[in-house]
Amino acid sequence: MRQKYQMIRDDVENILKIREYAIIDKDLKNVATANLREMDFFLLYEEIYDRSFIKSAIAGEKNLIQALRTVNFFPVANYAAELAEAVMGLYDSGKECQTELFFDDAIPMV
Repeated sequence: MRQKYQMIRDDVENILKIREYAIIDKDLKNVATANLREMDFFLLYEEIYDRSFIKSAIAGEKNLIQALRTVNFFPVANYAAELAEAVMGLYDSGKECQTELFFDDAIPMV
């Protein structure tokens, strides 16, 4: 499955939003990832976190991964680690307020 995660740091509302998107249209199975458009991704879920909660969890990546996982949002370990790194990058950067990560778990063809 090809997935996209969008992390948005909203300094006005003091929140972090993580949106999980996926390609669910079977007709797009053979379309190269580079050729996909925004409208090809379907929003699966959005989780909203309080800024102070995230900032306190950033003290250690393990704590941040645990903080990002919820009952409804539970990415696999390697995705969660990359999401945590991206969130730390957002809060280390004074300028960037949004970032995206793409994942494709398809078996590589040889």
